[in-house]
Amino acid sequence: MAVEKVLMTGATGYIANQLLPTFRESYEMVLVDVKEENPRGDKVEGVQVADLIDTDRSQYEHLFEGVDAVVHLGYKRRQGHPLDHFFDENENVQMAYNVLRSAYDAGVPRLAIASSNHASDWYEHNLIHTRKMESLDPYRLALSDNFYGWAKATYEHLGFLFACGLGGFNDDSGRQQHTGGTSYLRKTGVVMVRIGAPRELDPAIYVDDPGNYKRDLGAYISPRDITQLFQKAIETPNIDNEHGVPWQVVYGISNNTRAFWSLTSARNVLGYEPEDDSEVKFADDIRRLLIEGGAGGGRVG
Repeated sequence: MAVEKVLMTGATGYIANQLLPTFRESYEMVLVDVKEENPRGDKVEGVQVADLIDTDRSQYEHLFEGVDAVVHLGYKRRQGHPLDHFFDENENVQMAYNVLRSAYDAGVPRLAIASSNHASDWYEHNLIHTRKMESLDPYRLALSDNFYGWAKATYEHLGFLFACGLGGFNDDSGRQQHTGGTSYLRKTGVVMVRIGAPRELDPAIYVDDPGNYKRDLGAYISPRDITQLFQKAIETPNIDNEHGVPWQVVYGISNNTRAFWSLTSARNVLGYEPEDDSEVKFADDIRRLLIEGGAGGGRVG
């Protein structure tokens, strides 16, 4: 799949900061965010300010014209009591719809959307860490136990809807509702990337927390691996699943010895070949914090 022009949302954010050096070299970039400065306060060159939560898509839909792929990283941070996180996360769902819809209306053939491992948190918290499940594959129904994960799982289902084709749209009884007077099916390719832990693992925060250190060693993804994964997500020509729907869910982790999420779809569909392993990269910290520190056995917990 020839990709020359890429729109990236959340372009001043943490993940974008890891992707942009390579993406700027490889593609013509359209950068979108609600501000021009990154978390360090440095201005990010070329950012166009737009609020993608705004339901008036005419304010920003022109940015999607002529784009070959969209990388959606935009996110509004949740605040307040966990039971009130619904309201901010609901706006993130609205933003995901606006991005998908704007891309669809502009004829963009491929999107790579930042989902999260938290879309399936329930399995990790209740089965992985209690040793009732060894590894979670990306094909299981997304089930979360928090509103952040709920929103990410909803992104995934929205992506599936657009990947099924919206020229002819079925209502809940299965009857086709033609949109725009057309009857053809136009499918939008969507890859949902369930990002793990895309950060350097500072040993200072794990001194008295070996369980979470083991967990994050399994979830780690390095900057070069996450960059490769998103590039594969927008460039792989055929991402059809077994039913002919161009929609994939992939886990975003490195080639970690302690991994407890499966890279099956990332490897087999996208050809992802992660280069890093947290067990090697953080070997000195592992020896000091886990081995010399007397932590119990096992990959997690």
